[in-house]
This record gives sequence, structure tokens and C-alpha cells, in this order.
Amino acid sequence: MTKTLLLTALSFSLLGCSSVADKTWEQDKVYNITVLHTNDHHGRFWQNRYGEYGMAARKTLIDGIRSEVEGAGGSVLLLSGGDINTGVPESDLQNAEPDFKGMSLIGYDAMAIGNHEFDNPMAILKQQEEWANFPLLSANIYDKKTNTRLFQPYQMFDLGGVKTAVIGLTTEDTAKVGNPEYVTGIDFKDPTTEARKVIAEVEKNEHPDLIFAVTHMGHYQNAFYGVNAPGDVTLARALPEGALDMIVGGHSQEPVCMEGPNVVDTEFKPGDDCVPDKQNGTYIMQAHEWGKYVGRADYQFKNGVLTLVNYRLIPVNLVKKVKINGESKRVLVEDKIEQDPSLLAFLTPFQENGQAELGNKVAESNAKLEGDRNMVRFQQTNLGRLVAKAQKERAKADFGVVNSGGVRDSIEAGTITYKDVLKVQPFGNQLTYVDMSGKEVLDYLNVVATKPVDTGAYAQFYGISMTVGETAVSHVKINGKSLDLTEQYRFSIPSFNAAGGDGYPNITEHPGFVNTGFVDAEVLKEYLESHSPLKVEEYQPTGEIVYQN
Repeated sequence: MTKTLLLTALSFSLLGCSSVADKTWEQDKVYNITVLHTNDHHGRFWQNRYGEYGMAARKTLIDGIRSEVEGAGGSVLLLSGGDINTGVPESDLQNAEPDFKGMSLIGYDAMAIGNHEFDNPMAILKQQEEWANFPLLSANIYDKKTNTRLFQPYQMFDLGGVKTAVIGLTTEDTAKVGNPEYVTGIDFKDPTTEARKVIAEVEKNEHPDLIFAVTHMGHYQNAFYGVNAPGDVTLARALPEGALDMIVGGHSQEPVCMEGPNVVDTEFKPGDDCVPDKQNGTYIMQAHEWGKYVGRADYQFKNGVLTLVNYRLIPVNLVKKVKINGESKRVLVEDKIEQDPSLLAFLTPFQENGQAELGNKVAESNAKLEGDRNMVRFQQTNLGRLVAKAQKERAKADFGVVNSGGVRDSIEAGTITYKDVLKVQPFGNQLTYVDMSGKEVLDYLNVVATKPVDTGAYAQFYGISMTVGETAVSHVKINGKSLDLTEQYRFSIPSFNAAGGDGYPNITEHPGFVNTGFVDAEVLKEYLESHSPLKVEEYQPTGEIVYQN
């Protein structure tokens, strides 16, 4: 055996790939492979008011890249990191039909199943599988009764003679953040354990040259995942070096661009250079959210070795604010990408169907109601408090509690439409309440109020004040009066959290628990209607919740 062949065989042995006898690629030939990726689509099949993103423009971009790469003899693989569901009313009201069918027309090859794929009953997810002409992958989702996988664990692809396996994995946190009504009979197993199993299965049965993972687990800098389930960095480090050649991720909804080893570039802006993470021989990539970018990884494969030649996050008609003649205007970051006419024509009826009802005016407000993710998950906001107040009043409760993960968008000043309401509360949770003794309320708050920031579990409150320590609360007042451990109190809470979602205590079996059956978005809509025109300053936090840490 020549030295070259010996090194090649050794490389295969170390990477767990096929033997020389199984290979379909030619010695010393360079294979060009381009992997395109998006993640956390969340219903954004249509462009926003500024013409940003949207699936029709995405198709034009991807078609152009395919033509370029395949015209030069290369291969293209298009992957999604999951969470197609939940976020835009036009999509939500139609069970993401335009999104899954649009992805099929764009030509996606596979996607990871995300936690928001479980915002609906399993029958809807199965319908979405039928709408998709590509596999929805997850190796670690099991039926609890039968202990069998509920979804396809991997898919094989022939990339011009390079045999490539793509395995799917889903965050274990789905059991916590998914709708308890729909995930009760499902077991979300340890992704690392399942990855080892699937890799062994794939190597034995398929003899791949490359193994990629498409995941919905989150990227956490230097594996600091906090209260979240472990993400892609932990996965790559826990496997043998190079066991996965690449991870296309999602869930944490960020551009994974690194400033240095284990240091994320927090100053990344559209159009900037992007260096993906690399952990234990595995590239890790994520393209922020909503189709704002298409990630493009250009590889060369030669003699069993994969080399990343170029990587970009390509903005899809993203804009930035600039000053022109002293006036602030929005301009494109890069050249305009035209919308694909055929896909635009396909999506238009879906958009029109949704718009017919969603454009109805609900109320007026005099300022912005703050629900941006980077605000509402870190501090009390006027919108978080308003939502909690609306539910509190509808339930005739003493105070209201709302998880910040249930507040999905802001409401701008001016006219508020039904669409704006549904963007804030897209999940269709129901309003519940519970009557508890003061002692039970204190125990409950010691768990819920101490949830950390930067998670959907971080709680918004109305009608209550307190000091929050690391593990307990103190100086609790309800409607201005100190908490009496012997008194009875009522508080409102979304059904998601009442059933144990986000790690809140499950109170559905408490004798004082009531599910009103009112949908949260309808509660918010009626509150806004009855309080219009809204004076936003009335909902501003004024130090009711004081955090010591």
C-alpha cells in the first residue's frame, strides 16, 4: 500500500467513514460541495413591510447559487435547522402550509424538527410532513409507550460521488417548552447518546464519506448553555473528534460568527464577514432567524478530507438606517434580490387569505409596547405587564403572571391590528387561574420569579411587587398590601405554564385551578379594544420587581 493510500485509509478509520473499497469518489479528484442553510423560519413566508427576507427572494438567491455551483460541476445541499411554525399570523392560521410547500418549491433537502413543530397537535405535524417533499429529521424523539422513534433519524445524499449522511437532532428542552398538551406521550432523549447510536448505525449500513447533523439545539458560546439544554458545542465536544463534519443548527436564533476561539462576534452586522465555530473537528453554523440570511458554506473534498474554502451569511434584502441629507432612511445592505415570480404567485393567495381578517383595526396606542426578545426576556416591560394585566382582569385575579417566551413581538405606536395581537401571542394558549394560600403563592414565586434572564421562562408580572433574590423572593406585596401567608389569593397564568411549561410548577391538579377556555390572543384583543386609545405610560414598570442579582 502506498503512503498516500495508507494515510487515506487511516483518515477513514479515524473519521469512522467508509473503507477504501466502499468509496465512490476518485483518488486525487477535488469535489466541490456547497451547503446552504436557514433556520428558525417562524412563519416568515412573506417579506416584511420593508421588503426584507421572504421565501420568494430566498428562492431567487438559492436558484442562482445552485446554477453557479452545479454549472461548475459541484453539488449543493440545502438544509433547515427547524422551527418552521409559529410567529406570523398569516402562517399560523394556515398551519404553516405556505411555508412547508414553499420550502418544497425552493428545493430543501432536509430539516431538523424544532421545538415549535410541537405547538400544534401531532396530526398537524404529520400533515406538514406530507406537504414537505423533503424529510423532517430527528433521531432523538421517541414514543414513550413503544420506545420507538417517531421520525426519520437520517437521510443519505450522493453529492457527486461523495456519500453524505445527514442526521437530525432536537433539543431536549422541547419537553419543557413545548405545549404540554401535545408532548406528554413523547420522549425527547439525550441528543448526544442518540447521535452516537445513529452515527454507528449509519457507518455500519451506509459507509458514508461525510456525516453532517442538522439540529435544533442552540449554539452556546464555549458550551455555556446555562439553564437551557446542552447545544451544538456540547454535542461536538462529546463525540469523537470529527465524528460530525458539520452541524447546521437552530434554536438560539443568532448568527454564529466567531471573533476567536469560543468567542462569539457580538458586533456582527449584515454584510460582515462571518467565521463559523469549529469544535473538536466539527464546523458549527447557524443563520440567525426568519430567512434573514442564507448561510453558504463552500467545501472542497479530496481524498477523504473535507476543507472549508469559504463561508458567508448572505443577507436577503436586509436594510439598514442611514442619514441622507439629515434624514434617516432605510437602504439595502447589499444588492436587491428580486422575488421569484412563480413562488410569489404561489404564496400570494395564502398572504391574501390571512390579510383579509388580520388587517382589522383593534385599537390605537400613543407609544411602542416593548416585546422585543432582547428586552422582554431580560426585564419587566410595558407590554409584558399589559398582557399580564389583561389576563389578570379577565380572570378577576389579584395579580397576573406571564412567561416572557409567550410575548413574541412588540407593538408599534399608532394603529393596532388583529395581526399585531397575534404576532405578540401566536400560540393559542388559554387563560387559566388558581386560588392559593399566601404560603403556596410564596412557594410558587420562589420558583417562578427566580427564573433566569435570557430564557422564555423569565416572568412578567402585574399587580404584585417583590424583591427577587437568587433562590427566593421577599417583601412581597399584592395590590399594595404585604403578602399574608394565611390569606387566599388568585393569580392568572397561561395554560402552557400552568401545565408545567418552561419548568414552572404544574398546578393543573391544584383544587383551586380553573382553565377558563379563553384564548390568550382574544383576551389581549378585547382588552386593547376596551382601553383604546391606549396610554402606554400607564404600563411602564416603576420598580415593582427588584432583582438583587
